[in-house]
Amino acid sequence: MTDTGPVRRYRFGTFEADAVTGELRRQGIRIKLNAQPFQVLLMLLERPGEVLTREEIARALWSDGTFVDYDHGVNSAVNRIRDALGDTAGSPRYVETLARRGYRFVAPVESLAQEADSSLSSAPRNVEKEFEETEPGDLQSSIGNGILASPEELPRTSHKVVQALFLLLQFMYLGFYVGALTNLAEIEDLISPLPRATLILYGLIGTAAILIPVRAFVFCSALFRAPGVQRKFLKMWPGLLIADVAWALSPFLLMHHINAGLALACMALLVYAPFAQRSLMLMGAGRKKIDPSGKPAES
Repeated sequence: MTDTGPVRRYRFGTFEADAVTGELRRQGIRIKLNAQPFQVLLMLLERPGEVLTREEIARALWSDGTFVDYDHGVNSAVNRIRDALGDTAGSPRYVETLARRGYRFVAPVESLAQEADSSLSSAPRNVEKEFEETEPGDLQSSIGNGILASPEELPRTSHKVVQALFLLLQFMYLGFYVGALTNLAEIEDLISPLPRATLILYGLIGTAAILIPVRAFVFCSALFRAPGVQRKFLKMWPGLLIADVAWALSPFLLMHHINAGLALACMALLVYAPFAQRSLMLMGAGRKKIDPSGKPAES
């Protein structure tokens, strides 16, 4: 296209970045991104396909004489960009890491001149249409073909509620694993009539022993809001999904204490639990709450 004025907005994939307002939007919906990561994103968008060195980023973000861990600061900014875009370093769709060199924006970028600015104000009104025209795969930040919810489709609610529910689910699973390991004699007696009961028992012991440290890691990462916790959890989620669906049968291990109907009802809820965890993570569990000014806020 022919530029008729200074570039103020950039469009790539389903995203738009406005250099004037400092906003990143996906299909008209604003995505929270701090000022420094947004500045780095603009630098990448201004030079698509070119290498942006870490030194260039550091000079742009911090003036001479500023005492800061530049490597950590640059890494943090790029990681926040990837979180906002649903991107990963291992399989980049937008931001590629070049070892010992810097970063490069690999997706096609369309520069929008000033005369196109009026279209931004109408973007929120066209969100429904844009969702219909977008391929389902573009809406997913992890696996799924339009079945799993994208961040934009999830409701906005209190960060404290989201965080508490996510941590409660992790604590629930830890309770299952520890409870199973402390009642092996009762469980062995319960499953003894089943074929290959010994194999089932060993499988239960093995998965519980493995999943206890995994759940402890997820719990602590979310509790203390470790950097990149969302990205790491979404990578782990397919494996956790398999384990969680298998452990959804755990209410039947309590058949000496509850009836089959209650066990079945609990199992149905537990089948949904891994999907609830994914949604809560995309809604902000484990991440610092960001106030409208773009600064971390107390949660």
